[in-house]
Amino acid sequence: MDVRERQHGDIDACCALGAAGGDEVVVVPWPQLLRHRVQHRLQQRVEEKVAGSERYRWVVLFAVMAGLFSINVTFTVFAVALPRIAHDFHTDVNTITWVITAPLLAFGVTAPALGRAGDLWGHKRVYVIAMAAAVFTAVLSAVAWNAPMLILARTLDGIEGAATGAAAMALIFRAFPPEDRVKAMGWWSLVGAGGPVIGVVIGGVVIEHFGWRWIFVAQVPLTLTCFVLCSIVLPGTERVEHGGLDWKGALTLMVAATGVLFGLNRGPEWGWSSPGVITAFALSPIALVLFVMAERRAVEPLLPLEYLRKRNFSFPIATQALANFAYMGGFILAPLLLAQLYGYKEGDIGLIVIARPLTFSLTAPLAGYLAVRVGERAAAVSGTVFVFASMLMFASVGRNTSLALVIGALALSGLGLGASSPSIASSVGNAVPDEMLGVASAAQQVTTQVGVSMGIQLMATIQAARSSAGLVTSFRDAYLVGAAVCVIAVVCALFIRDYARTSEGPGVAATHLVA
Repeated sequence: MDVRERQHGDIDACCALGAAGGDEVVVVPWPQLLRHRVQHRLQQRVEEKVAGSERYRWVVLFAVMAGLFSINVTFTVFAVALPRIAHDFHTDVNTITWVITAPLLAFGVTAPALGRAGDLWGHKRVYVIAMAAAVFTAVLSAVAWNAPMLILARTLDGIEGAATGAAAMALIFRAFPPEDRVKAMGWWSLVGAGGPVIGVVIGGVVIEHFGWRWIFVAQVPLTLTCFVLCSIVLPGTERVEHGGLDWKGALTLMVAATGVLFGLNRGPEWGWSSPGVITAFALSPIALVLFVMAERRAVEPLLPLEYLRKRNFSFPIATQALANFAYMGGFILAPLLLAQLYGYKEGDIGLIVIARPLTFSLTAPLAGYLAVRVGERAAAVSGTVFVFASMLMFASVGRNTSLALVIGALALSGLGLGASSPSIASSVGNAVPDEMLGVASAAQQVTTQVGVSMGIQLMATIQAARSSAGLVTSFRDAYLVGAAVCVIAVVCALFIRDYARTSEGPGVAATHLVA
């Protein structure tokens, strides 16, 4: 018996015989003995449970959701703290907005490469490393001594969010059989919507009474606890022994995503005809062409182009991006509408607009179970129709319109995306083999981020450009554009195929899609 076998087996002694024979005695410190024994026993239990325990699947889901929450909860907290942070660092608000913009850009441009890294090197490994790094960036954010340092820390946090986001979906997909993935995605969507909301609500109170740095002081033990939990609970995923990361594909796709996201973000500030914005938009299609060329030649492509011909890969991704165009574009305009047409103050506006993420959070878990009965296509179509209807409700708002209509539109918007998101995510995951789940998840995240950025910038630009025609007209025109985009989303959702479930009950996987 060699040293490795003794260490990873049932070690009952404080020494081990050397591999060469009984002459050499290697003293093993008792903390190392204890650690190896605990890891071995836990891994044994994990492997036994992974083989078929339905309860363990939900334990994995809970651990992943806890980890995501610990990272995502700070993504939106700066929305209520920008003026205070700018004052603390003696800079302007336009500069400090990069603490929000930079992580979103970093998230969007690094997700494909990090998703593929998980496919190649193990999703648990990528997830846990990103969680450990998140502890470091939380500390760095808490002690940041100037604006550039805080922006750097938040950029790193965006990269960690991209790593955990893609790995999380892959881990969930691997834990659940294909016919039950839509249920898991409902709960996963709950954290995606609920985390930022809790961050804004609780963060506002913490910032007001203790200061913005305490947000990250509190995040350190939370993230550290989730790191330990995920390290123990999550099942290991195998490494791919052949192939490597497609660096050409990763870099060209990063440039393409950076160009469009950066251009959309800076357009309103610098002007759409400014050299920087034009250059960013010009680089994006060039890089996209180079990406396609690189993928055609790559032995192990970052994103196999044949996946784009799969109905349940391309159409769900397009549906999600287009629906988020209207969803986020409309949501960003809602506070302006409430302030300018109704005269509400910031505190009241915050309480009103929470109707949208609240209904999303409540709907998504239920929608996952409903989709098992009615099918992914029906859930996706009905959800996008609800978002479309909410855009029409917003467009009908006038100076004498009841506030109830605005609250109803916000709630219907959250209901719509909450109903469609689990089915869209599970459809994408079921369309690719398990070894490509990471990059498939990342592709969905990137296109969604592009849709969000386009919706926010274009709908806000239309509203501002039409303000000379009157406030009511400007908001109406912007929301009608959102409604028009939603029509395309509904059409795309109609092409999603339902996953064929067997009648033998949970745990029995079906093998095909139905038209």
